[in-house]
Amino acid sequence: MSKTERERSLAVFIDLENLAMGFQGHRKIRFEVGKVLERLVEKGKLLVKKAYADWSRYPSYTAPFHESAIELIEIPKRSQTGKNSADIRLVVDAMDLAWSKPHVDTFVIVSGDSDFSPLVSKLKENGKHVIGLGMKGSTSELLRDNCDEFIYYEDLERQEENEQRLATNLNSYLPPSLNEKQREVFSLLVEACNALRRENHEVLYASMIKDTMKRKKPSFDESYYGYRSFTHLMEDADNLALVDIERNPKSGTYVVTRICGEGEDRSPGTIAARPSDSADSRPASRSGRGRSGNEGQGGGHRR
Repeated sequence: MSKTERERSLAVFIDLENLAMGFQGHRKIRFEVGKVLERLVEKGKLLVKKAYADWSRYPSYTAPFHESAIELIEIPKRSQTGKNSADIRLVVDAMDLAWSKPHVDTFVIVSGDSDFSPLVSKLKENGKHVIGLGMKGSTSELLRDNCDEFIYYEDLERQEENEQRLATNLNSYLPPSLNEKQREVFSLLVEACNALRRENHEVLYASMIKDTMKRKKPSFDESYYGYRSFTHLMEDADNLALVDIERNPKSGTYVVTRICGEGEDRSPGTIAARPSDSADSRPASRSGRGRSGNEGQGGGHRR
């Protein structure tokens, strides 16, 4: 597996005061950290999460940040410490982590402040991959262009809308006979596959998909949904035409080569009509691994 296909280890540093200023006068009145973390878990494992602010000025943010297991770094009032105290503390913490924790290979700077551009350059100099995230209207071009990647917060909102539309269409696509647990796990599977596609993975290994599902839903366990193994879950998804799978000639494990809706002339977030449930076109016959009834749940009839 290539370097780009291995799971990244991320450290996230949030300059809340800069973000709060960026939201002033914007139609969104508050920064939703959950949307940011949902996007970042698609890139890898979040090992460090820190946010910097004078929290007495932003009490409404403390609860959601605590719920997301983000460490809140208290920065006293500017009149006591000077204008750039939060920036300096963030930079010191980021560089300390870069030197003391070599296994952390990706740094996320959630801010639009150009003052962080030297930090980005130094992190890259030390072999780190740097992702920036901020508002379109308040992000410095200098910071944006210096990062290896930059994500606009507004794009996260559009992504959320597309995922909600996809979930609705997927629910109507799946056979009515499926129970709620099966619908939930297939929705998570397709969501994970789409997340990996956003990260430019052409071939999706089963292990990559399962890791992404567990990052998105840490409690995920295929046995809870009635499957003896993740392989059986993948086969059921293939039989329902949610994905196309094939064996990797080297490892013998499954890889996903296509997700439902790919390569078809439809608007984003839509899924084609479900194949007929007639005997001649039942999805279970797609991969030459036909089964009868609801054998997929539990996978007990698998060889």
